[in-house]
Amino acid sequence: MSLPKPRPDLAALEGYHSPQLDVDVRLNTNESPYAPPAAFVDAWLGALREVPLNRYPDRDARELRAGIAAALGQPAERVFSANGSNEVLQTLLLTYGGPGRRALVFEPTYALHAHIARITATEVVTAERAADFTISPTEAGVMIAAERPAVVMVCSPNNPTGTVESRATIEALLAAVIDHGPGLLVVDEAYGEFAEHSALELVADDVPLVVVRTYSKVWSLAALRLGFAVGPEAMIAEFEKTVLPYHLSAATQVAGCEALGFDGEMRERVGALVAERHRLAGALARLPGLTVYPSGANFVLVRVDGDGHALWERLVERGILVRDFSRWPRLDNCLRITVGTPEEDDALLAALRDALTKEAA
Repeated sequence: MSLPKPRPDLAALEGYHSPQLDVDVRLNTNESPYAPPAAFVDAWLGALREVPLNRYPDRDARELRAGIAAALGQPAERVFSANGSNEVLQTLLLTYGGPGRRALVFEPTYALHAHIARITATEVVTAERAADFTISPTEAGVMIAAERPAVVMVCSPNNPTGTVESRATIEALLAAVIDHGPGLLVVDEAYGEFAEHSALELVADDVPLVVVRTYSKVWSLAALRLGFAVGPEAMIAEFEKTVLPYHLSAATQVAGCEALGFDGEMRERVGALVAERHRLAGALARLPGLTVYPSGANFVLVRVDGDGHALWERLVERGILVRDFSRWPRLDNCLRITVGTPEEDDALLAALRDALTKEAA
């Protein structure tokens, strides 16, 4: 007796992995270094006690979507919520990708963009970023005209590089999608709160643009898995046809609603993490053998003048875990460092100084 085989187009795929090790300082997954406010946890648990757990959650997450919409100055009909931004992207590609359609990605970028496209049977077309990791609007326009992708995926701030695309670039990409459509521009703003501008300002019911965000970073709710999309009402309505019923638990919906009442605390954390990012990037730039790339996110990408993987190993030996991209295409000898607390970042810097000094010796 033999077991059935998976779809042949999945044979070459690997799952998404971010290895975890038992270390003192973990700066590899771009989580918030701070727990959510205690008052939020109390409010969430209090509200959760009133939820009838024997009943299915609100299938449409109406209260949550209305709350997010109000916070963003958007109609509730333009908001879709799901289990993290990854499920949002999966739902989007199930709806607007699929067999016979293409998704355009700009590498290097978030690995799950191409991965989710492939598992939804969407063909992936790859364009190259410039040496500074920005997207060339001219080259992107040529690619869009030639390939006619159904979905164009842009991560800004980009993971893992931290690159923030200019407003002009986003507008140029959107114009190219409109001119050579029908197509859809998706701007993944998982780290959008850390940047100085957002594509949310361009969302309208007659514009083929969807912006994706998450509660995982600035809201300190990575464990609860909550993301959302903002886009044209007609497109958001189509998502309801492909997402599983009752996909978003009542506990997560309640958490998302309660978190909106702590907007001031969130903004304070964003400000603190941006300030710490500047401090960390400046300190990294003063270390020998490291090139630091500009970042508009809650992490910093550095390129090692030497063996990046060996430096990653020396950091692990010193109790520090960062993300190792040193052997990824286009990211030779690069390491991505999540912005932690000042104490965590000081421990990282001390470990780096020690590791770099002993390597030089």
